[in-house]
Parts: sequence; structure tokens; C-alpha cells
Amino acid sequence: MTVSIEKKPDQERRPVTDPYRVMVVDDSAVIRGFLTRYLQADGSIKVVSTAANGIMALRNLAGADVEVVVLDIEMPEMDGMTALPKILEAEPDVQVVMASTLTRKNAEISLRALKLGAVDYVPKPESNREVNANIDFQRELVEKVKIYAAARRRAKGVPLPEGERAPGVQPKPVSRRVSYTTTARRQPAAPARHSTPSSPYGAKPIVLRQPSMLAPEILAIGSSTGGPQALLSLLTKLAPRIKNIPVLIVQHMPATFTAILADHLGRATGLPASEPEDGEVVRAGHIYVARGGYHMRVERDGGVTRIRLDQGPEENFCRPAVDPLFRSVAETYGGKALAVVLTGMGHDGLRGARDLVGAGGTLIAQDEASSVVWGMPGAVATAGLCAAVVPLHAMDDHIAKALGARP
Repeated sequence: MTVSIEKKPDQERRPVTDPYRVMVVDDSAVIRGFLTRYLQADGSIKVVSTAANGIMALRNLAGADVEVVVLDIEMPEMDGMTALPKILEAEPDVQVVMASTLTRKNAEISLRALKLGAVDYVPKPESNREVNANIDFQRELVEKVKIYAAARRRAKGVPLPEGERAPGVQPKPVSRRVSYTTTARRQPAAPARHSTPSSPYGAKPIVLRQPSMLAPEILAIGSSTGGPQALLSLLTKLAPRIKNIPVLIVQHMPATFTAILADHLGRATGLPASEPEDGEVVRAGHIYVARGGYHMRVERDGGVTRIRLDQGPEENFCRPAVDPLFRSVAETYGGKALAVVLTGMGHDGLRGARDLVGAGGTLIAQDEASSVVWGMPGAVATAGLCAAVVPLHAMDDHIAKALGARP
């Protein structure tokens, strides 16, 4: 089906200092009303258009200057997956956040949508009553819309709504100083300069540590907002170099989504990837993704290392959380631990990273310019815990170097 979109000239567009401009696309009028109310309760967001299906969404794009589209998957006439590429063709820089109920089918579709150009997803409760009552869903929806709307404006070099500052979203680059700590085992490296945007951490310098001199026996990764794309990109390139080491991942996701993420990582890397069972033996060359709703830890059990799962209290408002994994990796592997912190909101992983580095392990963080949100990686980078702070596209080589591998 062809939908014609008549674009308005740029000079007719509204001032960029207006609230973020959002379109809500859902076949349920009740859900559209709920989502509109939640979004507009934040004064920095304005829902400028709603649509009941993909055809209406494409028509409404004309002249609306929409920055973010919240797009349902299952709709009559034209569903979300059919509409997604057409929306991006019409407006290449619009940010599309998929909204889908927590079924395995929709989780699979949501992750496929990321490969087609959607920037993120929001797991939507299954009933209208749950949508209206679920505070976590409402908060996540608003946070993600603001993150990606701000990222779009930053990329265009235009200001955010008056008084608005989105934590961790990359703004115009400034210079940030990087220095290195010294150790008795190695002479200090020559100071380097690391150019990175400003952030919620201000202009605080990044002080890099010397990495461990021991060969790593495990790779632990923590990620959140923007993490699925970052994980797929990183591990696909890294796959030939991690066949002799286990990889444990905590990605902030619901249970259904973590299982699908493991499947995608397995297909992308050609390595076995799964949600582990409690008590499962950790094996080299296997990718383990923490199950949604469960913390994942490792522990020594005689001559083997096993994975332990539990539903203890949330840490940093998350379960799974990165901190429990990093703490257990520090206790179990000490200086033979290698950890990575990828894009994500908040500071989950910071306390565990302190334990890991204190035990002699090595930490690498994604840099601000390549992060969707420089919250989690920014927290460990500015705390002086990292041996390297690098862009995502270069991270595989840094990890390979730490592993003693060759490209």
C-alpha cells in the first residue's frame, strides 16, 4: 500500500524550543488516551498527533514535525512492523519506540524492530486496567520518549525545551582530560586526551587505571537503555575471540525479552546463548543472559563455577541488576575478571565495579559519544575505575587485547 506524505517546508516548522513533539499510534482509543495523558503530564512533552493504525500514522506525519513515534505492533489495516520502515523512509530522523504487550511473539517482534531502525521498546501491560495502574510502565515510557527526543535534537544541534536537561544524552562535544594512575607493576602510560560530550558528571576528568596483568577467565557485561543493539553489535564482532571464555550479561529487561535476547545473540554470534538455570555450570564459549526478574551471580562449588539465580530485593530499582553480578565475579575471579559497562540510564554497576577493580579485575566502559545514555558507563568512567573508555565500534579490539587475543 502506498501512502502519500506531503511535507511542509522547513520554514513552516514550529520553534525547536517547543516541548518534544510526539505521535502515539495504537488501535485502542482507550490506550491512546492513557499514553497521551501520561506523556503530557510531563511539561516537556506534547502529543501532537494520534493514530489508530499505520496508515493513519503515515498520513498524520505530514507537517507534524514529529520527533518521537510511540508505535504499537498489533493494529488493523497496517500493523507496526509494516509501518515502521515506511515511517523511517518518510522521516529518517524520527525516533520510533515500539510499544508491545509482554508476549513471546511481541518480544521477538520488538527486538526485530530494533534491527529495522526502531530505537527502543516499552513493554506494555496486557490490559487497559494494568496500563492505567502500572507506574513503572508510565515512568519508563516518559523517560524513553525524552531520552530519544533529546538525542534527536542534540544530533541536529538545536536546544532542548526550556529548562529541560536529559541526563546522559550526548550533547555537543567538549574536551575532557584523561590521565592514568600508576602501579608498581607497570610504568605509567603517557597521558592521553579523550574527547567526549558534557554529561550529568560535568567536566570531571576521567582517570584511567592500569589493567590487570592476569589473563581474564570471564567476561561480565552490564547494560540498559540502548543495550540490546550495543550487545548485538559488540558480540557479533567479538564472537571469534570469546570461544575460550564464558560471557555473562545483565541487561535490564523483562523476563520474556531476556529469553528472546539470548536467542538473538546466539544466532548473531554462532555461539550457544541462553538464560541459565540456577546451579548451571559456567562453561567457556557460552553466553549467559540473566533472566528477567532474577539476579544472576557466580560462585565456586568445589572445582567448578556455577551460576546462582535469586529473586532478592531489587538493587538500583532493577532485578536483574549489574551490581550483584559484578560483586560475585570479583569474589570468584579476582584479578582474572574482565567486565564491561555499556550504555544505560542510572548507575547500576558502579558499586559492583568498585569491588571488581578492588579485587584486581579490569573494567572497560563505553564512551559518551557512542552511548544512547551515558549514565551507567559514565558513573564508572568518572569514578576512576576503568582501564579504557572507548566507543562501541572499537570496544571489541580493546576486549580482545585484554584477553590476549589477536584480531
